Amino acid sequence: MTRKIVDVDVLVTSPSRNFVTLKITTDDGIVGWGDATLNGRELSVASYLRDHLGPALLGRDADRIEDTWQYFYKGAYWRRGPVTMAAIGAIDLALWDIKGKALGVPVYQLLGGAARDKILTYTHATGWDLPELLDSVDQRREQGFRAVRAQSGVPGLDKVYGVTKGAASYEPAGRGAGPVEEDWDTAAYLRHAPKILSAVREHVGPELKLLHDVHHRLNPTEAARLARSLEDVDLFWLEDVTPAENQRLLRTLRQQTTIPLAIGEVFNTVWDAELLITERLIDYIRTAVVHAGGISHVRKILAFAEVYQIKGAPHGPSDVSPINLSASLHLGLATSNFAIQEYMGYDPAVSEVFQSSFRFEDGYLHPGDEPGLGVQVDEDAAARFPYTQAYLPIARELDGSMKDW
Repeated sequence: MTRKIVDVDVLVTSPSRNFVTLKITTDDGIVGWGDATLNGRELSVASYLRDHLGPALLGRDADRIEDTWQYFYKGAYWRRGPVTMAAIGAIDLALWDIKGKALGVPVYQLLGGAARDKILTYTHATGWDLPELLDSVDQRREQGFRAVRAQSGVPGLDKVYGVTKGAASYEPAGRGAGPVEEDWDTAAYLRHAPKILSAVREHVGPELKLLHDVHHRLNPTEAARLARSLEDVDLFWLEDVTPAENQRLLRTLRQQTTIPLAIGEVFNTVWDAELLITERLIDYIRTAVVHAGGISHVRKILAFAEVYQIKGAPHGPSDVSPINLSASLHLGLATSNFAIQEYMGYDPAVSEVFQSSFRFEDGYLHPGDEPGLGVQVDEDAAARFPYTQAYLPIARELDGSMKDW
């Protein structure tokens, strides 16, 4: 029997933050859900789906997941990029969801079955100063986390991306008519980060897996200096140390340190990571499932990385919806070189819209065994939370020039 797509709808909702959700319905009444959220550019993806890809889905065979992926990637002259790949990713997730529901099995069973029992996860700890950061780390450990990403303020700066003064919270996106502008001082950061991360390691002991994100702020020489100063901290990884558009620059850093490197949350296809993988300039590839074209493409990226003993660790912030997190967990459970999943948790309002079957216990996640991806969307609840314009912040050097992040 051919299962035809008869309806495509796009929902934009904001239960504490903006999410874009794709709904695909088949002629036998099965509904598949996909995440299409691109933080700060949400309406671009919503329009791309609603006005361009959605109409082309009508009448297509919902079971032909790979063919549909190739149809939208190869069939369009304009390839790649975050908007296009998030839209394709949303379609891909919704079709995997439909396939699992039609067969009555969780998606990970369609990917070869479980390759592990559970998935190690890490969360974020933040504090403007060391006491606040240590308190935040302790709270995360009490919640059961075995791996924590530690971020702090920087002396002399009033704002630092993702770190809020007086509160151990992490909220990158700001609501308003335009992005917040932050100052940045590389020299101050390079003086401060090794001290504070060393203090965190001394506080927690050797067992906790400790991670740190640089947010693309350094050039390769600065990154090498930071990495060498952190060798004794025993980081699980150092993330996004430098912008990765020019991948060859990572050779400089790789020659200077043995600290594991994680890069790729802004990547959209395997081509973005090709050199990093083939020269093994990184240890973890961090492409987000939805932003890199969905399960169908990210599983290929991870298979390619496995040849070079690189592990998967997909981006999973709270600014992508529980549908993306669930998809990442299904992929991770079925993928042998999957290392760890980012998990920040969600505001309680998010659970009013997205009901999820994944579970967290003792530092690990599992996607659950509901058919499909295991996430249902309450459309009435979604309608109660209208879209609110929001932007990620931008950074400037102290002289006013723009800074990477």
